[in-house]
Amino acid sequence: MHRTEDFPPAERFDRWREWMGRTHAPVELSSDYAADFRARQRILMLGAVTVWPSTLQPLLSRRTAKLIRRSDPETYNLTLVLEGTAHADWGDREAEYRPYDLHGQNSWRPCAIQVGQRDQSVRCVGVEIPRDLLALPRRSADRAIGRPLSAREGVGALLGDFLVRLSTDTATYRATDGPRLGAVLTDLVSALFAHALESARDLSPEAHRRTLTLSIRSFIVRNLHDPELTPSAVAAAHHISASHLYRLFQEEDVTVGALIRRERLDRARRDLADPAQHGVPVHEIAARWGFTHHSAFTRAFRAAYGTSPSDHRQAEHHESQWRAVEA
Repeated sequence: MHRTEDFPPAERFDRWREWMGRTHAPVELSSDYAADFRARQRILMLGAVTVWPSTLQPLLSRRTAKLIRRSDPETYNLTLVLEGTAHADWGDREAEYRPYDLHGQNSWRPCAIQVGQRDQSVRCVGVEIPRDLLALPRRSADRAIGRPLSAREGVGALLGDFLVRLSTDTATYRATDGPRLGAVLTDLVSALFAHALESARDLSPEAHRRTLTLSIRSFIVRNLHDPELTPSAVAAAHHISASHLYRLFQEEDVTVGALIRRERLDRARRDLADPAQHGVPVHEIAARWGFTHHSAFTRAFRAAYGTSPSDHRQAEHHESQWRAVEA
């Protein structure tokens, strides 16, 4: 974590400028808050891909032709705005960014970016991907820069959710997970650029497969409550055949039907263990997660966890009471 608060006020803005030049690419920075600049940033290394959650006061960042000639890391950059606003100017086009907009940029194109305004700080999550890793021809990826990109729906929502989860819950990841997560992130950025250009055909077959699989998994999680969520419904929602869906998940070591059942059971198990829901009948929790027949839910729960839903709830209730007494 790099925090300007760790330095004397008079040094903070220069320290931030130095940090940006060392970890990203050299830029010209100015700010009305330079006398006591507040900013913080974490760097997450996912193989060759970098993710950087940041919070900062308003500033103007310029990546000029002179700085590009001096140093160019040849990266594509994408920033998810979570709070605040930003404005980008490439000379031939401009764009405004609000929460859950995505700002695309590459390191070899001059650009001026106004981050925040007045007293408004900005919270965002950025990702940097080496040019050669993106699963799109460079000419296609370059055309996506400056186009409207949203994290509110579709592939953009998948990417936004992934970035937020990735940057807020790092404790469970192993070092060996980094390159794999970086590959997933690269595929999502490639898919988003391709979608913006309506050129998904430019994606490599493997990148397209992984992106489609992620989209299907996200769709399943969002619709677990629907009793009509079946493999056929999943295939229809993604405009593919049931046999295509089956082939996709052959490499996932789980069938779509088993995945739906597992995710439903896991969420029901969590709700049963939640002290705040101790008074909610078991059959209501089962129905909440798409189980229409209580007996079928009980059989599936016992097969998965070796105990009945009621016994699991009672055991968790006693355990929470003991934890409260020991505390």
